[in-house]
Amino acid sequence: MKRVRSHSEEERIGLVALRAFFAIANVWELNDEEKLKLLGQSDLGVVKAWANGAGPDVGRDTLERISYVLVIYKAINILLPKKKVASEWMRKPNDAPIFGGSSALHRMTAGNVSDLYVVRQYLDAELMDAG
Repeated sequence: MKRVRSHSEEERIGLVALRAFFAIANVWELNDEEKLKLLGQSDLGVVKAWANGAGPDVGRDTLERISYVLVIYKAINILLPKKKVASEWMRKPNDAPIFGGSSALHRMTAGNVSDLYVVRQYLDAELMDAG
């Protein structure tokens, strides 16, 4: 009889977070490089393993990055209720000062977790203005 490994609470959170991240990655049609940058990873093998439900435990930095991606995804879909428009927004050039004419995805994949935070702040302000 095969023994089933029991996951700790942290492992379960990591697995759920990764499933949510990869679902969003599919919607946004992220390439491998974009996934690496958003997750703060340099090892594509780890990211591919995570996509298949395997790989090492998810660290705090990666969980923080995923949490920003989740909030950004939710905010975009509230502001732009049509899924196609919301997804396209990620890659469209943006005149807002924080983007400098580049896309939100370009800013988010600059490599720093603070870039995700700034995009989240921008979208939070947009939600406040819309509400």
